[in-house]
Amino acid sequence: MPIIYIDADACPVKAEAEQVASRHQCPLVLVSNGGIRPSQNPLVRLVVVAKGPDEADKYIADQVEKNDIVVTNDIPLAAKVLDKDASALRHNGDIFTRQNIGLQLAKRDLMADRRAADPFFIEKNRGGNKSFSKRDRSEFLNKLELLIRKSQHEKENGER
Repeated sequence: MPIIYIDADACPVKAEAEQVASRHQCPLVLVSNGGIRPSQNPLVRLVVVAKGPDEADKYIADQVEKNDIVVTNDIPLAAKVLDKDASALRHNGDIFTRQNIGLQLAKRDLMADRRAADPFFIEKNRGGNKSFSKRDRSEFLNKLELLIRKSQHEKENGER
């Protein structure tokens, strides 16, 4: 069974991930800097890491193994997960792949450079983030289901 790790501090799909994990009897690990209630579900473990930038990401990157699944919006974490032959999934259902991670890292770095060069960049470009929708939630559920089944298949057949 794959382990599902969730970068949980700002994750809007924790309950949905727990439902899917329970259906498949997969362990689920919520990694947070604090402020999240522990679940009564015996499959769910809450790990509270030290406060600080990227502490949850570091923990997940150290723990994840081949065929595990990580739910995150953090692109550098997703790259580390893919390097370990695990899967990475955004909260909206977008799957990080070896084919798309390089472009996403480059775009992230470009935007960081633009923000650093122009102190008014954020004000000029407000409104770019759309709100989390029912469609995003549904897409997440579908893709998590797909990744669990794929992981189970690969584990059974020694693939990946």
